[in-house]
Amino acid sequence: MEQIGVLIVNRKTNEVLLEVEGLHKKYDGITVLEDINLSINKGEVVVILGPSGCGKSTLLRCLNGLEKIQGGDIRFHGKSIVSKDVNWQEIRQRIGMVFQNYELFPHMTVIENIILGPVKVQKRNKSEVLEQARQLLDRVGLLDRQNSYPRQLSGGQKQRIAIVRALCMNPEIMLFDEVTASLDPEMVREVLDVILGLAKQGITMLIVTHEMSFARAVADRIVFIDEAKICEITDSHEFFTKPKTERAQHFLNIFQY
Repeated sequence: MEQIGVLIVNRKTNEVLLEVEGLHKKYDGITVLEDINLSINKGEVVVILGPSGCGKSTLLRCLNGLEKIQGGDIRFHGKSIVSKDVNWQEIRQRIGMVFQNYELFPHMTVIENIILGPVKVQKRNKSEVLEQARQLLDRVGLLDRQNSYPRQLSGGQKQRIAIVRALCMNPEIMLFDEVTASLDPEMVREVLDVILGLAKQGITMLIVTHEMSFARAVADRIVFIDEAKICEITDSHEFFTKPKTERAQHFLNIFQY
């Protein structure tokens, strides 16, 4: 991928939105995340890096309630969201997530896919939601495709629609899980440009990616995970110029950094 210029935006605050403390996650007795500690401030963009299979995507799924944890705590606005009585339908409206696969309903048009959640789940006024959806589609350059069906769109267009759908729920934080992994190389940039635009607007984001130039451009902080553990958390510029651990240095050397 072509080099992306470093993004410098004064967007961070001291308000902690999401905290992870001592998180443990196992699959069939095998530890996939161990003693994960992390906090995300409002307006901050944090990128999670690490080799395949280290637990990056699993961490996002835990934060969105898609995976149960075996230890530790996750707090949103200071309140634990790991107890059995947590209403995850409500929490997911505030912690949005975009996956590798677009998960658009094939029998619905673009605009119908986008407004379904806000109208049916949030019970918002349809005309107000339609106006917001069209504004967001215009922002990502796809207003002219609002009446198209997913089968009529490219992979990059589908992923941009998935992002718009999540944004239309007005989440407080966005989780992006390898959103370019299933795209052809020429489609990657159009999706990353949308996320860069969100960063400039001060949207709080936690991003898993293998796109190193993009990570360097968009992140305030880098979280580097290897073998189920966080090896280091550091400022983005420092990570890419002077990583603290040999493991991170080796990882960057693979990507020719």
